[in-house]
Amino acid sequence: MTMIEPQPGIMQIDLYQGGAAAVAGLENVVKLSSNENPLGPSPAALEAYRRAGYDLHRYPSSDHAALRGAIADVLGLEAARIICGAGSDEIIAFLCQAYAGPGDEVIHTEHGFAMYRISALAAGATPVEVPERERVTDVDAILAACTEATRLVFVANPNNPTGTMIGSGEIARLAENLPPRALLVLDGAYAEYVEGYDGGAALVEARDNVVMTRTFSKLHGLGGLRVGWGYGPSHVIDVLNRVRGPFNLTHTGLAAAEAAIRDTAYAAHCRVENARWRGWLADALAEIGVPSDVSCANFVLARFADREEAEACDEYLKTQGLIVRRVAGYNLPHCLRITVGDESACRRVVHAVRQFKNAAQDQPQTGGA
Repeated sequence: MTMIEPQPGIMQIDLYQGGAAAVAGLENVVKLSSNENPLGPSPAALEAYRRAGYDLHRYPSSDHAALRGAIADVLGLEAARIICGAGSDEIIAFLCQAYAGPGDEVIHTEHGFAMYRISALAAGATPVEVPERERVTDVDAILAACTEATRLVFVANPNNPTGTMIGSGEIARLAENLPPRALLVLDGAYAEYVEGYDGGAALVEARDNVVMTRTFSKLHGLGGLRVGWGYGPSHVIDVLNRVRGPFNLTHTGLAAAEAAIRDTAYAAHCRVENARWRGWLADALAEIGVPSDVSCANFVLARFADREEAEACDEYLKTQGLIVRRVAGYNLPHCLRITVGDESACRRVVHAVRQFKNAAQDQPQTGGA
């Protein structure tokens, strides 16, 4: 009997594991595993979502003109060079579908977002993992890994799950020295958390080999609606729109995202609150022996002595109704990624980690003389 087989690369994909949302037998659980905004979406976005609900029998806009126009107005971009997708994940998938296939290579860093590898394999391309330097993107290592087969280079800046980022000079150097047929994709899912950072928009406008992706799922608090966007050279956006489905975003998602991007005061408030409690959380964890790199996002990557300690701490946190994220799948088995929650959540996490560390220290030591 002839076997029905998928395209090459598909069966090499490990199913994506999202952050857990519940602990069996416990209520009042605090989810700190998916980097969601604890303040939720803008009140303006909620109202726009409510109003849009009256038109659920209508197809959504196929050109996303209103949302693209709002993004362009607020951020000073060209609306014609913006593409919208079901989260920035879909833009990543479009890029791999359009520019990479069998025999092509897609570069990502060793602690980079899992969807880079997944989308490359789904397109039949070969993902190439490049080492980082102490959890920071290494431009020289990326350039050394480039070949004539390189078609896409994904760099998250700030990076998930490390929270680290590199400067605009390094990003520009990377773009300048890529092979002629390669695109640099700057994943800016967490760009809004960095005061004054444009996510690479200026570099996109200055070059024809750079694309930027962004999302409404993080700072704007619309993860449940799946709205993202990309900004790139006209020739790239034209290609991506040819593979994009005509109704890939919902009417409610478009309406809420448009209201969210225009509510700049609320976005600034969320950025300030995140910075406040991110710094407090990192400092408090460091005081009890759990260091982290300086984070430019809405989470901290807490480092433990080894995998055993990290997993034991995670299990203890679950008993306290606190869900964080193990990141062994990102080559960081000794770490836990902890979303910056509100004040109550941050204080609960630190209290629980302190209890865990104290209990470990109080355990009797075994061994013979």
